[in-house]
Amino acid sequence: MFTNKDIEYRSIYVINCIHDRVLRVSNGELLLEDVEEAKTLTKLPFQKILALFVIGHIRITTPLIDKCKKFNVALIVVNQSFRPVFYWANSAEANFLLRQKQYQLSKDDISIAKVIVENKIKNQIDTLQKTRRTDNLTKSSIKSCRDYLGKLEAIDQYSSLMGVEGLASKFFFEAYFQDLNWEVRKPRIKCDAINATLDIGYTILFNYIECFVRMFGFDPYVGVYHRLWFKRKSLICDLMEPFRCIIDRAVRTAFNRKQFSKKDFDVIKGEYKLKIKNNSEYCKVFFDALIPYKTEVFKYVQSYYRCFMRQKAMADYPRFEVQ
Repeated sequence: MFTNKDIEYRSIYVINCIHDRVLRVSNGELLLEDVEEAKTLTKLPFQKILALFVIGHIRITTPLIDKCKKFNVALIVVNQSFRPVFYWANSAEANFLLRQKQYQLSKDDISIAKVIVENKIKNQIDTLQKTRRTDNLTKSSIKSCRDYLGKLEAIDQYSSLMGVEGLASKFFFEAYFQDLNWEVRKPRIKCDAINATLDIGYTILFNYIECFVRMFGFDPYVGVYHRLWFKRKSLICDLMEPFRCIIDRAVRTAFNRKQFSKKDFDVIKGEYKLKIKNNSEYCKVFFDALIPYKTEVFKYVQSYYRCFMRQKAMADYPRFEVQ
């Protein structure tokens, strides 16, 4: 299992493969090669790699998987639309005691879920406050989010918790993206450039969080807030909630700086799809936002693991504070 020093020493590398490339091992190092030009683009020592994010098409060799296994390097491949294609990690899946505790947790127990939702709403409030806006919409949204935050302690029904989280997010989005012609949050529908960009950012965040969660041997499909659903990694959906504001801020900043634009997308049958030529820029913005939080994410998941295993009080569970 990784330590804090391992996380600080190792790096996350992003490889954008618009052209045909191959990852292979030579003399104990990872080589990224361009197939058409038959040349090596970069060399990386495995000891310094925490995870490899590959976007696009790539060829992977058996010795590479063997080295990733030896040095505990996670390998994530997504297609050019950022949909996950392949995930490999030598995770602690033999941690059956942890999984037993996951399976034994009653679906009616929403105590940990309330901690996660509370953390998310607090970060939404902080994110709104950091805009330093004093318009009526921002002030009323902050007040509404605080009101919903105050209702959490008395909630004992799952449906009520979902309602509070959803309404708080509604007010947050309305105020935070008000200058970008915001209408409504529609996950995965890609009805406009902002929603499509948020989907891309949240997908990257999802895979980023999964790297850390798998280090401890959790069953990623068993959550505490998101319920069991076919092929949905509910625990990853849970633990990414407090970190969503990192993506929200990156999206708002990038559109305000004209780094992102509606022109970056093609509209096909009413869906906004990012043009492939813009993949690199969007990936860079999101990973530049996420990677500085590498240590904080690890410590959060590590603390969550220890609290869950030892069945600690809710006050001991970790909280992430967006900077």
